[in-house]
Amino acid sequence: MFSLIFPGQGSQTVGMGKELHVKFDMVKKIFNEADNILNFSISSLILEGPKEKLNLTENTQPAIFLVGYSIFQLLKKEFNLDLNKASFFAGHSLGEYTALATADVLSFSDTLKILKIRGNAMQSAVPKGEGGMLAILGSDLTIIEKIIQENKNRYECFIANDNSEGQVVVSGKINDIDKFSLDLKSNNIKNIKLPVSAPFHCNLMKKATEIMSKEIENLEFKNPKNVLISNVTGKEITDAELIKQLLVKQIESTVRWRESVLLMIAKGTDKFIEIGPGKVLSGLIKRIDKNVKVSAINTEEDIKLININD
Repeated sequence: MFSLIFPGQGSQTVGMGKELHVKFDMVKKIFNEADNILNFSISSLILEGPKEKLNLTENTQPAIFLVGYSIFQLLKKEFNLDLNKASFFAGHSLGEYTALATADVLSFSDTLKILKIRGNAMQSAVPKGEGGMLAILGSDLTIIEKIIQENKNRYECFIANDNSEGQVVVSGKINDIDKFSLDLKSNNIKNIKLPVSAPFHCNLMKKATEIMSKEIENLEFKNPKNVLISNVTGKEITDAELIKQLLVKQIESTVRWRESVLLMIAKGTDKFIEIGPGKVLSGLIKRIDKNVKVSAINTEEDIKLININD
């Protein structure tokens, strides 16, 4: 059994999807359609940069979605792979929107537009330079939670992503993140400040939640044809109304990626196919369970090597 996974922010690079864009008219057509929907050339930004502009959250989110969605459609229509046979569709943060669009819950147009709004709302929720994120490597989630709890009078930090065994991401205000980082170092716990413009997936994103709550309410959601996994709960989800509610909660909630992957494996998934730029999720899954097969699809060669039936 295989499941499809879609990457989130941080997977972007200038030139992602370029080989497929050059070789396949279908990809060109989808990119051009996105340019028309967004009223600016997101395709040029993806293919040519500049990197600084691509890395702005309001551009990064629709850009990563566009590449993943294009690859999915190419696999289905050009290479005749029956991807709807997948046991589960799941995505990491913004990747959940790619999962929704490919499972026909949201339209391509609506997904592009809402991700542009989402990226802008998240980027502007906290003044630039006031918030940050910290990746913690080689430690256990319970240890991280214990340090945060024991020091709650000194600083306020939040678990943003439970990514894999030995990789947790924390959000907070810069001063709090810096104090927490020193405490981690004193406990010999490796941590790295991430190059992000805001503290995602915590209650500092309240303004973004308010914006997205109104915007999501206006979108048409269909019940999914496939079983999805929610970032917020780490559990299966098949109801359109509940999906809407959880997408609003997702802005401030922990991304339960490790739990999501473990659930898919427990339900029989022994192969994951990562559709979208990079191989970030493939690496995380290998940390969670070394025994499952993982494929990342970025090039025509990757597509030729894929076998959904083995």
